[in-house]
Amino acid sequence: MEVILASTSLYRRALLARLQVEFRCIAPRTEENALDAEAPEVIALRLALSKARDVAQLNPEALVIGSDQVAAVGDQALGKPGNFHTAMRQLQDSSGQAVQFYTAVAVVCLHRKFERFHVEPFTVQFRSLSDVQIANYLRREQPYDCAGSFKAEGLGIALFEKMTGDDPTSLEGLPLIKLTELLAAAGLDVLRV
Repeated sequence: MEVILASTSLYRRALLARLQVEFRCIAPRTEENALDAEAPEVIALRLALSKARDVAQLNPEALVIGSDQVAAVGDQALGKPGNFHTAMRQLQDSSGQAVQFYTAVAVVCLHRKFERFHVEPFTVQFRSLSDVQIANYLRREQPYDCAGSFKAEGLGIALFEKMTGDDPTSLEGLPLIKLTELLAAAGLDVLRV
C-alpha cells in the first residue's frame, strides 16, 4: 500500500519517518489562507483535508496524509512568521501567555472511499520573555517557517514554562499517535509492516 505525505515540510517528513513506513512526498496545491472569522482549529482541519484530498485526486489508490497546524493566542491565529520582525511580534505577544496549537491530520484514500481526520490540541505556556531574549533566540534558531515562531524540538523549548497535551509530536507538526490510529483504520498497521 503506497503512502504519500501531502507536504514539502522537512519537519513533517522527519516525523513520518519515525513510523518506519515507506512513503513519498508530493506538494499539494492548497492555498494556505484563513477565511474570515474562521476558528484556528477549523483552519487547521480544512487545510489538512484540502492537502490530502488534492494529492489523492492524482493518486487515488494511495493512502494520502495531509496535515496543518495553527497556533493561537486567544482568538488571534499565529501563522508562519516568514521573517524576523513578524516572529519578534509573535513571540512578544506569546510572552507570559498560554498559546494553543491545533494540529490537524487527515488520511484519504479515494479508491477505498476512506477519509478520516483529527485535530490534536496542545497548549504551551510561555515564560515571560524580554525583547533581548526573544531577539537572541530568533537570531540563533531562525524559526521563520514555523507556526508560532519557534522550534520545540530545538532551542525553542527554553521559551516555555510548561507544555500540556496528549501528543508532543503534534507540537512539531504531525500528531503521530493519532496518525498511527488513522493508518490502522485504513489497513496499515505500522507495527506489522
